[in-house]
Amino acid sequence: MISKASAPGKVILFGEHFVVHGVKAILCAIDKRITVSAQQIPENKISIKSNIGNFENEPTKPIEEIQSEFRPFYYLATKMIQENNANSGMEISIISEIPQGVGLGSSSACCVAAAAAISGVFSKKSKDKILQLAIEAEKTIFPNTSGADCTVCTFGGIMEYKKNEGHSKIQSEPKFHLVIANSKIEHSTKEVVSAVQDFKEKNELEFSNLCNEEEKLIEDALSCIKNNDWSGIGLDIKKNQEFLELIGISNEKLRKMIEVANNSSYGSKITGAGGGGCIFALTDETNLQSTMDDLKEYECFSAKIDYKGLDTF
Repeated sequence: MISKASAPGKVILFGEHFVVHGVKAILCAIDKRITVSAQQIPENKISIKSNIGNFENEPTKPIEEIQSEFRPFYYLATKMIQENNANSGMEISIISEIPQGVGLGSSSACCVAAAAAISGVFSKKSKDKILQLAIEAEKTIFPNTSGADCTVCTFGGIMEYKKNEGHSKIQSEPKFHLVIANSKIEHSTKEVVSAVQDFKEKNELEFSNLCNEEEKLIEDALSCIKNNDWSGIGLDIKKNQEFLELIGISNEKLRKMIEVANNSSYGSKITGAGGGGCIFALTDETNLQSTMDDLKEYECFSAKIDYKGLDTF
């Protein structure tokens, strides 16, 4: 039996980096997906095939010895095989519509879809259980993950998230569009997160004040989202970008992209770790095309909010 699942990518609208330190974040799922298929095979091996590479290994090695970006898949496959006392291996395939490593939740969407597909080979699990497995898997590559990305990839829509308090889905379903542009600058999430931690340790008072300001900004943004106030959200997006500049995760190219995007959109900012990766611009039907035209020299695409979340089939 082949078990399949897909999960959407995500954009952090507000709160990246600050969420790790207890500030609320606002995230939304986007209509770009990763699909994972899994099935048992008689051979004693974990075999993974994807459009970014392949992996094969016996299901007996400690997870610490797996030095591969496919470590979360290996973790999930071996965990499920052992829990179900299966005398078999597993074949896994991954198809992605989400650019990798650019702040759009590709690793989290992978972990969610993989948790559902791999566990689904043996039994159907609730979304809450899938989320738990996905966060466990993501921690094999990002030990300090907040769990926010996996949560929005599982449940879809727009949500507010606070570490140690979990998520709360925003019930309104705004119809805004996002224009997402890729800087094509490679970056390491771990290195950027480490640099922000260094900034915090060297500037404790400033960072504490920024966290307080971010918290206030997010409350205003939540009110604007519920009232479909695109201009108000745009102003909050621009202010959030100023905070991200202060903690040092921007650069000249990202600043230029944001300046260009702000010409037509309601507001734009970095999404995700920063240092590279993507920016997004908030638009609606009236300025979507003009924003796309302004950003035409960059790799960009438009996205809507995905309200379905994890899908199994």
